[in-house]
Amino acid sequence: MDNGDIIGLILVYAYVILLLVISQKLIKEHPNFSRKFLHIMVGNILFILPLFQSRWVMALLVAAPFILLTFLISPYSPLKIKDRISSSGHGLGLVYYAISWTVLAIIFFDQPWIIAVGIAAMSYGDGMASLVGVKYGKIKYNLSGDTKSLEGSLTMFIVLVCVLWVVLAYYAVPVNPLVIVAVAMVATILEGLTPKGLDNITACFSAVITYILLTI
Repeated sequence: MDNGDIIGLILVYAYVILLLVISQKLIKEHPNFSRKFLHIMVGNILFILPLFQSRWVMALLVAAPFILLTFLISPYSPLKIKDRISSSGHGLGLVYYAISWTVLAIIFFDQPWIIAVGIAAMSYGDGMASLVGVKYGKIKYNLSGDTKSLEGSLTMFIVLVCVLWVVLAYYAVPVNPLVIVAVAMVATILEGLTPKGLDNITACFSAVITYILLTI
């Protein structure tokens, strides 16, 4: 294991533990904000990705363990662990989040900016859509059994356009405004069409696929 892998591993786990501690302190008074705070802030992991030198360290030692961890604290866990953060939202939302990251890490390890595009869509984009939609959403729509809001969707689009610009610049990848707008629009549409936490998969992979197709 390379030194970069060790440092990356330590940073990711330390950061996630810190977020969990903060979220647990917030949840008594602000349950929805606490869950979305965790959802959004975990996205900052994308700035740690360049440290990793091994595909399998990132995928199997960093990303994949969170699939099991988030499942064990979900309402579907056989252990019946009561975790207020997980139970306050879609039961398997965080599990889908971890699955998406793991798959991206395996496939696109050599192109970490593509992993970052997917993480940005499901963390900053989807997270802000839900946070703003719940608090300020007035124009509701329900296309697949899960109520969303126009205000939340618009927020996701705007946030993604801004964040993707920063992410691609961070990875020193050419920034094409039209590509960024298209990626944000497709991810936002898929998030609006997808129910029950599955938007952590559809928003993520629709953003990645759109980005790849437009930059081939």
